[in-house]
Amino acid sequence: MPILPVSHLFAFARRSLVALAAVAFVAGCTTATPPEQVLSVPAKEQKYAAIVVDARTGAQVFEVNSTSLRYPASLTKMMTLYLLFEALESGRIGKDTQIPVSANAASQPPTKLRFRPGETIDVDSAIRALVVKSANDVAVAVGEYLSGSEEGFAATMTSKARQIGMRSTTFRNASGLPDDGQQTTARDMAVLGLALRARFPQHYHYFSDTDFMFRGRLIRGHNEMLKNVYGVDGIKTGYIRASGFNIVTSYDAGGKRFVVVVMGADTARQRNAHAEALLQRALNPTGSTARLLYTAEQ
Repeated sequence: MPILPVSHLFAFARRSLVALAAVAFVAGCTTATPPEQVLSVPAKEQKYAAIVVDARTGAQVFEVNSTSLRYPASLTKMMTLYLLFEALESGRIGKDTQIPVSANAASQPPTKLRFRPGETIDVDSAIRALVVKSANDVAVAVGEYLSGSEEGFAATMTSKARQIGMRSTTFRNASGLPDDGQQTTARDMAVLGLALRARFPQHYHYFSDTDFMFRGRLIRGHNEMLKNVYGVDGIKTGYIRASGFNIVTSYDAGGKRFVVVVMGADTARQRNAHAEALLQRALNPTGSTARLLYTAEQ
Protein backbone atom coordinates (compact mmCIF):
# COMPACT_ATOMS: atom_id res chain seq x y z
CA MET A 1 0.00 0.00 0.00
CA PRO A 2 1.20 3.55 -0.59
CA ILE A 3 2.66 5.48 2.26
CA LEU A 4 0.10 7.86 3.71
CA PRO A 5 1.82 11.21 4.33
CA VAL A 6 0.87 13.31 7.32
CA SER A 7 0.02 16.92 6.54
CA HIS A 8 2.57 18.46 8.82
CA LEU A 9 4.90 18.03 11.75
CA PHE A 10 4.02 19.72 15.01
CA ALA A 11 6.62 21.37 17.18
CA PHE A 12 6.61 21.14 20.91
CA ALA A 13 8.99 23.17 23.06
CA ARG A 14 10.58 22.47 26.35
CA ARG A 15 9.93 25.37 28.74
CA SER A 16 13.63 25.85 29.10
CA LEU A 17 15.99 26.14 26.14
CA VAL A 18 15.54 23.04 24.01
CA ALA A 19 12.93 22.80 21.24
CA LEU A 20 12.17 19.39 19.77
CA ALA A 21 9.90 18.11 17.04
CA ALA A 22 7.35 15.31 17.23
CA VAL A 23 4.75 14.13 14.78
CA ALA A 24 1.14 15.30 14.53
CA PHE A 25 -1.32 13.26 12.52
CA VAL A 26 -4.45 14.45 10.73
CA ALA A 27 -7.57 12.95 12.29
CA GLY A 28 -9.02 12.04 8.90
CA CYS A 29 -6.47 11.16 6.24
CA THR A 30 -7.59 12.15 2.75
CA THR A 31 -5.78 9.26 1.07
CA ALA A 32 -8.02 6.22 1.35
CA THR A 33 -6.61 2.82 2.16
CA PRO A 34 -7.26 0.41 -0.74
CA PRO A 35 -10.20 -1.85 0.20
CA GLU A 36 -8.19 -5.03 -0.23
CA GLN A 37 -5.72 -3.79 2.37
CA VAL A 38 -8.16 -2.71 5.07
CA LEU A 39 -7.86 -5.03 8.05
CA SER A 40 -10.75 -7.43 8.46
CA VAL A 41 -12.25 -6.54 11.84
CA PRO A 42 -15.49 -8.11 13.08
CA ALA A 43 -18.33 -5.68 13.77
CA LYS A 44 -18.30 -6.75 17.41
CA GLU A 45 -14.63 -5.82 17.68
CA GLN A 46 -14.71 -2.28 19.04
CA LYS A 47 -11.31 -2.30 20.72
CA TYR A 48 -8.99 -2.63 17.73
CA ALA A 49 -6.87 0.25 16.47
CA ALA A 50 -3.43 0.44 14.88
CA ILE A 51 -0.97 2.85 13.37
CA VAL A 52 2.55 2.62 11.92
CA VAL A 53 4.72 5.73 11.65
CA ASP A 54 8.10 6.25 10.01
CA ALA A 55 9.96 7.85 12.92
CA ARG A 56 12.52 9.49 10.62
CA THR A 57 10.04 11.43 8.49
CA GLY A 58 6.76 11.40 10.37
CA ALA A 59 5.07 9.61 7.49
CA GLN A 60 2.02 7.61 8.47
CA VAL A 61 2.59 4.25 6.83
CA PHE A 62 -0.57 2.51 7.95
CA GLU A 63 -3.60 3.16 10.13
CA VAL A 64 -6.95 1.71 11.12
CA ASN A 65 -9.15 3.44 13.73
CA SER A 66 -6.10 5.43 14.80
CA THR A 67 -8.12 8.42 16.05
CA SER A 68 -10.89 6.40 17.71
CA LEU A 69 -10.98 6.55 21.50
CA ARG A 70 -9.54 3.55 23.28
CA TYR A 71 -8.41 2.69 26.82
CA PRO A 72 -4.62 2.94 27.18
CA ALA A 73 -4.22 0.43 30.04
CA SER A 74 -0.55 0.33 31.09
CA LEU A 75 0.54 2.35 28.07
CA THR A 76 -0.41 5.12 30.52
CA LYS A 77 2.91 4.53 32.26
CA MET A 78 4.70 5.95 29.23
CA MET A 79 3.45 9.38 30.30
CA THR A 80 4.24 8.65 33.95
CA LEU A 81 7.79 7.96 32.79
CA TYR A 82 7.82 11.08 30.59
CA LEU A 83 7.13 13.25 33.64
CA LEU A 84 9.61 11.31 35.76
CA PHE A 85 12.28 11.88 33.09
CA GLU A 86 11.41 15.59 33.05
CA ALA A 87 11.91 15.76 36.81
CA LEU A 88 15.32 14.11 36.37
CA GLU A 89 16.32 16.54 33.64
CA SER A 90 15.30 19.57 35.67
CA GLY A 91 17.42 18.42 38.60
CA ARG A 92 14.41 18.17 40.86
CA ILE A 93 15.29 14.55 41.57
CA GLY A 94 18.26 12.27 41.00
CA LYS A 95 18.41 8.59 40.17
CA ASP A 96 19.18 7.82 43.81
CA THR A 97 16.27 9.88 45.17
CA GLN A 98 14.07 7.75 47.40
CA ILE A 99 10.34 7.78 46.55
CA PRO A 100 8.08 6.90 49.50
CA VAL A 101 5.31 4.36 49.02
CA SER A 102 2.06 5.45 50.67
CA ALA A 103 -0.67 3.16 51.94
CA ASN A 104 -2.68 4.15 48.85
CA ALA A 105 0.16 3.21 46.51
CA ALA A 106 0.84 -0.06 48.33
CA SER A 107 -2.84 -1.02 48.08
CA GLN A 108 -2.95 -0.97 44.28
CA PRO A 109 -3.85 -4.27 42.58
CA PRO A 110 -1.19 -6.27 40.70
CA THR A 111 0.95 -6.10 38.77
CA LYS A 112 3.11 -4.58 41.51
CA LEU A 113 6.28 -5.01 43.58
CA ARG A 114 4.27 -5.47 46.82
CA PHE A 115 5.66 -2.72 49.02
CA ARG A 116 4.56 -2.13 52.57
CA PRO A 117 3.37 1.42 53.37
CA GLY A 118 6.30 3.59 54.39
CA GLU A 119 8.89 1.75 52.31
CA THR A 120 10.78 3.58 49.56
CA ILE A 121 12.15 2.92 46.10
CA ASP A 122 14.96 4.79 44.37
CA VAL A 123 14.20 6.57 41.10
CA ASP A 124 16.39 4.32 38.96
CA SER A 125 14.62 1.21 40.26
CA ALA A 126 11.25 2.94 39.89
CA ILE A 127 11.92 3.56 36.21
CA ARG A 128 12.85 -0.08 35.66
CA ALA A 129 9.84 -1.25 37.66
CA LEU A 130 7.52 0.81 35.45
CA VAL A 131 9.13 -0.32 32.19
CA VAL A 132 9.76 -3.99 32.96
CA LYS A 133 7.22 -4.97 35.61
CA SER A 134 4.57 -2.32 34.86
CA ALA A 135 4.24 -1.98 38.63
CA ASN A 136 1.04 -0.19 39.63
CA ASP A 137 2.19 0.52 43.19
CA VAL A 138 5.30 2.25 41.83
CA ALA A 139 3.30 4.28 39.30
CA VAL A 140 1.05 5.67 42.04
CA ALA A 141 4.03 6.35 44.32
CA VAL A 142 5.73 8.31 41.51
CA GLY A 143 2.59 10.35 40.84
CA GLU A 144 2.08 11.15 44.50
CA TYR A 145 5.73 12.10 44.94
CA LEU A 146 5.85 14.42 41.93
CA SER A 147 2.45 16.09 42.33
CA GLY A 148 1.30 15.50 45.90
CA SER A 149 -1.62 13.32 44.82
CA GLU A 150 -2.40 10.91 42.01
CA GLU A 151 -5.32 13.11 40.97
CA GLY A 152 -3.04 16.12 40.63
CA PHE A 153 -0.50 14.05 38.74
CA ALA A 154 -3.17 12.86 36.29
CA ALA A 155 -4.08 16.49 35.58
CA THR A 156 -0.40 17.21 34.87
CA MET A 157 -0.24 14.15 32.63
CA THR A 158 -3.20 15.39 30.59
CA SER A 159 -1.73 18.88 30.34
CA LYS A 160 1.57 17.47 29.12
CA ALA A 161 -0.27 15.29 26.62
CA ARG A 162 -1.83 18.40 25.06
CA GLN A 163 1.53 20.16 25.05
CA ILE A 164 3.23 17.46 22.99
CA GLY A 165 0.35 17.02 20.55
CA MET A 166 -1.77 14.23 22.04
CA ARG A 167 -5.06 15.82 21.11
CA SER A 168 -7.52 13.20 22.35
CA THR A 169 -5.97 11.77 25.51
CA THR A 170 -7.27 12.21 29.05
CA PHE A 171 -5.48 10.67 32.01
CA ARG A 172 -7.19 9.90 35.33
CA ASN A 173 -4.46 7.90 37.04
CA ALA A 174 -0.76 7.14 36.81
CA SER A 175 -1.00 3.40 36.23
CA GLY A 176 -3.60 2.71 33.56
CA LEU A 177 -5.86 0.74 35.90
CA PRO A 178 -9.54 0.82 34.83
CA ASP A 179 -11.20 4.23 34.73
CA ASP A 180 -13.93 5.05 32.22
CA GLY A 181 -12.58 8.60 31.86
CA GLN A 182 -9.05 7.54 30.95
CA GLN A 183 -8.95 7.40 27.16
CA THR A 184 -6.52 7.82 24.31
CA THR A 185 -6.02 6.93 20.65
CA ALA A 186 -3.47 4.88 18.75
CA ARG A 187 -2.34 8.09 17.10
CA ASP A 188 -1.72 9.76 20.46
CA MET A 189 0.23 6.77 21.71
CA ALA A 190 2.44 6.97 18.62
CA VAL A 191 3.01 10.66 19.32
CA LEU A 192 4.03 9.81 22.89
CA GLY A 193 6.35 7.04 21.75
CA LEU A 194 8.05 9.39 19.30
CA ALA A 195 8.29 12.17 21.89
CA LEU A 196 9.92 9.94 24.50
CA ARG A 197 12.81 9.12 22.17
CA ALA A 198 13.16 12.66 20.84
CA ARG A 199 12.96 14.36 24.22
CA PHE A 200 14.90 11.87 26.35
CA PRO A 201 17.43 10.00 24.17
CA GLN A 202 19.70 9.66 27.21
CA HIS A 203 17.00 7.71 29.09
CA TYR A 204 15.47 5.78 26.21
CA HIS A 205 17.66 2.76 26.87
CA TYR A 206 15.40 1.84 29.79
CA PHE A 207 12.71 0.77 27.34
CA SER A 208 14.98 -2.01 26.08
CA ASP A 209 15.25 -3.63 29.51
CA THR A 210 13.80 -7.13 29.75
CA ASP A 211 14.63 -7.66 33.45
CA PHE A 212 16.22 -5.96 36.44
CA MET A 213 17.44 -6.80 39.92
CA PHE A 214 15.55 -5.45 42.91
CA ARG A 215 16.34 -6.32 46.52
CA GLY A 216 18.30 -9.36 45.40
CA ARG A 217 15.49 -10.67 43.21
CA LEU A 218 15.46 -10.87 39.41
CA ILE A 219 12.32 -9.20 38.05
CA ARG A 220 11.50 -10.36 34.52
CA GLY A 221 9.39 -8.49 31.97
CA HIS A 222 6.83 -9.75 29.50
CA ASN A 223 7.47 -7.72 26.33
CA GLU A 224 8.25 -10.63 24.04
CA MET A 225 8.76 -8.33 21.05
CA LEU A 226 12.04 -7.21 22.62
CA LYS A 227 13.28 -10.78 22.79
CA ASN A 228 11.95 -12.14 19.53
CA VAL A 229 12.03 -9.41 16.87
CA TYR A 230 15.33 -8.05 15.63
CA GLY A 231 15.55 -4.25 15.77
CA VAL A 232 12.80 -3.76 18.32
CA ASP A 233 14.10 -1.60 21.20
CA GLY A 234 10.96 -0.78 23.26
CA ILE A 235 8.49 0.52 24.34
CA LYS A 236 5.51 -0.69 26.45
CA THR A 237 2.71 -3.21 26.68
CA GLY A 238 -0.64 -2.90 28.43
CA TYR A 239 -3.81 -4.79 29.26
CA ILE A 240 -7.08 -4.32 31.07
CA ARG A 241 -10.28 -6.14 30.21
CA ALA A 242 -11.86 -3.03 28.68
CA SER A 243 -8.87 -2.33 26.42
CA GLY A 244 -7.74 -5.72 25.25
CA PHE A 245 -4.01 -6.25 24.70
CA ASN A 246 -2.11 -3.10 23.67
CA ILE A 247 1.45 -2.40 22.63
CA VAL A 248 3.63 0.48 21.46
CA THR A 249 6.68 -0.92 19.70
CA SER A 250 9.77 0.93 18.52
CA TYR A 251 12.04 -0.39 15.77
CA ASP A 252 15.51 1.01 15.02
CA ALA A 253 17.85 -0.94 12.72
CA GLY A 254 19.44 -0.74 9.30
CA GLY A 255 18.85 2.98 9.02
CA LYS A 256 15.09 2.54 9.45
CA ARG A 257 12.98 3.60 12.41
CA PHE A 258 9.30 2.93 13.01
CA VAL A 259 6.79 3.18 15.79
CA VAL A 260 4.00 0.58 15.68
CA VAL A 261 0.90 0.78 17.86
CA VAL A 262 -1.62 -2.05 18.17
CA MET A 263 -4.57 -1.79 20.54
CA GLY A 264 -7.40 -4.16 21.38
CA ALA A 265 -6.03 -7.60 20.54
CA ASP A 266 -7.62 -10.64 22.14
CA THR A 267 -4.35 -12.10 23.44
CA ALA A 268 -0.77 -11.01 23.93
CA ARG A 269 0.33 -13.51 21.31
CA GLN A 270 -2.14 -12.14 18.75
CA ARG A 271 -1.10 -8.57 19.56
CA ASN A 272 2.59 -9.35 19.11
CA ALA A 273 2.05 -11.26 15.87
CA HIS A 274 -0.01 -8.43 14.45
CA ALA A 275 2.51 -5.77 15.48
CA GLU A 276 5.30 -7.81 13.90
CA ALA A 277 3.30 -8.23 10.70
CA LEU A 278 2.68 -4.49 10.48
CA LEU A 279 6.37 -3.84 11.10
CA GLN A 280 7.42 -6.30 8.41
CA ARG A 281 4.99 -4.67 5.98
CA ALA A 282 6.52 -1.28 6.73
CA LEU A 283 10.01 -2.66 6.17
CA ASN A 284 8.97 -4.40 2.92
CA PRO A 285 6.19 -2.22 1.46
CA THR A 286 5.93 -4.22 -1.78
CA GLY A 287 5.46 -7.53 0.00
CA SER A 288 2.30 -9.52 0.49
CA THR A 289 -0.46 -8.01 2.65
CA ALA A 290 -2.17 -11.30 3.41
CA ARG A 291 -0.74 -11.59 6.90
CA LEU A 292 -2.07 -8.13 7.81
CA LEU A 293 -5.61 -9.49 8.11
CA TYR A 294 -6.77 -9.18 11.70
CA THR A 295 -9.77 -11.17 12.90
CA ALA A 296 -11.02 -12.41 16.23
CA GLU A 297 -10.35 -15.93 15.00
CA GLN A 298 -6.67 -15.31 14.27
